[in-house]
Amino acid sequence: MTPTIAMLLIITFLVSTVGLLLLMWSISTNQFSQSQEAAKTIFSPGEEGHSEDPASESTPEFLGENKQEHEAITARWVADHSSKPAVLAWLCSAVFWLLLGSIYGLISAIKMHYPEFLADSALLTFGRIRPMHLNTVTYGWASMAGIGVVLFLIPRLFKTSLYGTRYALTGAVVWNIGLVLGLGAINLGYSDGQEWLEFPWQIDMLFVIGGALCAVPLVVTAAKRKVGHLYVSSWYFLGALVWFPFLFFIANAPFLFPGATGGPVNWWFAHNVLGLWVTPIGIGIAYYMIPKILGRPIISYKLSLIGFWSLALFYSQVGIHHLIGGPVPTWLVTLSIVHSVMMSIPVITVAINHHGTMWGHFSRLKDSPTLRFVWCGALMYTIVSLQGSAEALRSINVITHFTHYTVAHAHLGMYGFLSFILFGAVYFIMPRLTDWEWPWRRMIILHFWLVAVGIFIHVMALTIGGWLQGLALLTADMPFIDIVKMTLPYLQARTVGGSLMTLGHFVFAVHFIAMLRRRGTVKEEPTLFRVSTKEISS
Repeated sequence: MTPTIAMLLIITFLVSTVGLLLLMWSISTNQFSQSQEAAKTIFSPGEEGHSEDPASESTPEFLGENKQEHEAITARWVADHSSKPAVLAWLCSAVFWLLLGSIYGLISAIKMHYPEFLADSALLTFGRIRPMHLNTVTYGWASMAGIGVVLFLIPRLFKTSLYGTRYALTGAVVWNIGLVLGLGAINLGYSDGQEWLEFPWQIDMLFVIGGALCAVPLVVTAAKRKVGHLYVSSWYFLGALVWFPFLFFIANAPFLFPGATGGPVNWWFAHNVLGLWVTPIGIGIAYYMIPKILGRPIISYKLSLIGFWSLALFYSQVGIHHLIGGPVPTWLVTLSIVHSVMMSIPVITVAINHHGTMWGHFSRLKDSPTLRFVWCGALMYTIVSLQGSAEALRSINVITHFTHYTVAHAHLGMYGFLSFILFGAVYFIMPRLTDWEWPWRRMIILHFWLVAVGIFIHVMALTIGGWLQGLALLTADMPFIDIVKMTLPYLQARTVGGSLMTLGHFVFAVHFIAMLRRRGTVKEEPTLFRVSTKEISS
């Protein structure tokens, strides 16, 4: 056993031990013994049965029918605004990085089938633009938007104001500085040369600091909470913001994992940054948004807790299946495959709750911007996760490995799952922070269909093209150049899909800025997909 493998196992053991201790604590404090009533903790008194989407607090439906209910709604308004500076700082930054990352991604997509595009400058070569796209959308858009949404939901979940707002604001500044320096370093040719870890390790420490600063308000607010039971979304958020600094620091520790021995650690981190960082954020948001919008609790609360703990226990070893066939001990790869298949347990539990809660209420998708985005994201989580478990099997991996199929799978998860949920969350949050409704209903509709059609074309093109590419690569007598030519139409289709997604992002950004500037007319009803009765009558 190499020192790297030994270190990896020790780290995983320590993380698992911490998870086990937390599990023991949750059992000892009766977190698991909660009945289905615990699923109602996200509702204010009298709110169950009422939809909160996406009207502002002035809507009579949410003012409460008596003094107790009115005071609860007022307290929620105060809690929402306590997080306003921090949430807006993270969300505004995220929208900027989304636009920049989209441009990088579109340039990278074009270069895959038209290499001469912008080939005169070293700063715009594929080897630099592609990792800039990956890091911008991962640490700029997904991470910053996710943290912003979490900072908004934490006071609601704990029914108190957000404590330590300055830490979150400072964390946003440090995080943005890290992004600017990291992207600049990659653009100038300085990189650590590992996927998902391209930023030089000296700069990576800024993300550790920024992430740790953001965990402070979460932990302090949790300690000052006014609820006895932690709703399942709280567990996901706590896990994500505690896990990330440790994952990022360990993976970026300089000179600790040199050469080929760094491969297992690289993919241990690359998969965990998805499964133990952005995935818990996305699932936690969906667990809050879906029942709040429908006005009904999730169908099985105990199942939701099982889903969280099974994610924490099974996910940490999943990433090594990316090294099937590489210089890694076979038993370690097999262990990763087993964990990948076992991940179907938390996926199925989440799917039962998300889609089961929606059962009988799918008609709401016609109206609600938040619900349509969030539920589509939840659906994509179910699909991409089960696909990932199957993709880890050697019989399937031998075809999909080193092909565009893997790229499609990554985008289905990072974009189809997470970004859709984040879009929906932003549509939910902004009216509460600005006390203003979204100005233009048609822009929300346009945004949804641009990104939905775009990701569909993108994923389908690369999935089909990647599968055919994998089969062709297994054909020994087929010239490699013929395989490359075969994939060109699918790569061109990917560019079409990416163009639609990028256009959708600019539509979203324009509407977001208009919301900040309180453009449009004052409305007495929420901005929904379908025209309201008052619009028709007027």
